[in-house]
Amino acid sequence: MSVADIINTMQSKFNASAAAGLDLVFQFSIEDGENHYLVIKDGTCDVQQGDADNANVTLIMDTETLKGITSGETDGMQAFMGGKLRAEGDMMLAMKLGELFPV
Repeated sequence: MSVADIINTMQSKFNASAAAGLDLVFQFSIEDGENHYLVIKDGTCDVQQGDADNANVTLIMDTETLKGITSGETDGMQAFMGGKLRAEGDMMLAMKLGELFPV
């Protein structure tokens, strides 16, 4: 499964009501795959490949960790504590991902 597949699966689970009034950019820096970012704005979710100029939070991990977190097999907080997930920027926004993309 490619990074694009995983991100597209995330997009299909997007909870628009949780995104009402938000204007955020989540950057996914994938150590062994392509980088992507999500633009959450006014209840919409737009997926782009590459690097955002203005990410609110950047999540750094490998493909396997991304796959585990988005499928619910891996707990994001455990991945963070175990060093498999790093975050730069607004850490509290990283917690919002669970509301925006429920597994």
